[in-house]
Amino acid sequence: MAADGDRDAARLRDGLARWGLDPAVVPALIAYRDLLARWNRVYNLSAVRDPQAMIPRHLLDSLAVVPWLPEGALLDIGTGAGLPGLPIAIAQPQRPVTLLEPNNKKVRFLRQACLALKLDNVTLVAERIEDFDPPQPYAAAICRAFTDAAGFWAVAAPRVADNAPVIAMKGRPEAESLAGLEAAGVSCRRQPLEIPGLDASRHLLIMERSIAATGMIR
Repeated sequence: MAADGDRDAARLRDGLARWGLDPAVVPALIAYRDLLARWNRVYNLSAVRDPQAMIPRHLLDSLAVVPWLPEGALLDIGTGAGLPGLPIAIAQPQRPVTLLEPNNKKVRFLRQACLALKLDNVTLVAERIEDFDPPQPYAAAICRAFTDAAGFWAVAAPRVADNAPVIAMKGRPEAESLAGLEAAGVSCRRQPLEIPGLDASRHLLIMERSIAATGMIR
């Protein structure tokens, strides 16, 4: 067990170094993973059951987006078990992160995780995105769960600043219906991600309001 823990910590340190993040947060990331694994046995928060598999599939997958985030407050829409918002909040304690999640059992877990990890930079909102009226716009919004890019833009864009990105975390860069985005004047670009230890395709769909009359797909 000790060897597994050392291996997990080493994988996290490697990932943090890759993205210029402080390795001092490794114990807190491991503590979050352990809490998620314990709660998952009862509350079914994640389809990933193996705690070691949670390192690349949850923690490193979440942290890989950090280089593509602007400075400032982040809105994680439909965060579920806190992904990607909680790993980002742990790795960047200076960044305000709002976790938006309407599911009561997931909210209970998130509340316990924030309390146990003493995450003063995290705000938990137990609402649907359609009902959420933030006091001020966010510097960026992100989501791991939405499958419809245009639908995600429609609910996220009103909650972010005019020049702020709306970022969808995706698997394979398969052809998606972006016609609605182009018609709305939204600029989109795909950013491939490399997740250490994860043999699967990952990329970001980064959406922003376009200065031009029509969107640009790269």
